[in-house]
Amino acid sequence: MDIDSRSFRKALGCFATGVTVVAAKDEQNVPFGVTISSFASVSLDPPLVLFCLGLDATSVESFRKASHFSVNVLRHDQRELSIRFASRMADKWSGVDHHLGETSGAPVLSHCLAVLECKMEKQYVEGDHVLLIGRVLHLDYDPGGQPLLYFRGNYADIA
Repeated sequence: MDIDSRSFRKALGCFATGVTVVAAKDEQNVPFGVTISSFASVSLDPPLVLFCLGLDATSVESFRKASHFSVNVLRHDQRELSIRFASRMADKWSGVDHHLGETSGAPVLSHCLAVLECKMEKQYVEGDHVLLIGRVLHLDYDPGGQPLLYFRGNYADIA
């Protein structure tokens, strides 16, 4: 059975996901980041997470060279950050409240539902994406609050 990419995308869109911004610094210490919904935990012991990034993404080579990165789990009211980091705008960080992570040195967005600071562990190219696996070195989270969700191509709320 041949699976066309449009049908595949629509089927995958039926899986509601949280929205994250994954961020790092390039070789000149300039921060960069991208909105990611393909994020998952891999292991509790050791604590490992992964995210997937298209090989055609403008930041793919910078992420592949990064030694550390942060995963910023967005709150329901951070839709504008998701849109900003999903765009191709030149300076995504201008006016955005953030700091450098204590452990990783990676850029960390303020007021997120959760933040994971990670050390790059492994990378695998599969199909048209690269899977990047990181070891969680430090984390912070808010036990309350609601996540920003993405479902069938749109932002969604928990009912």
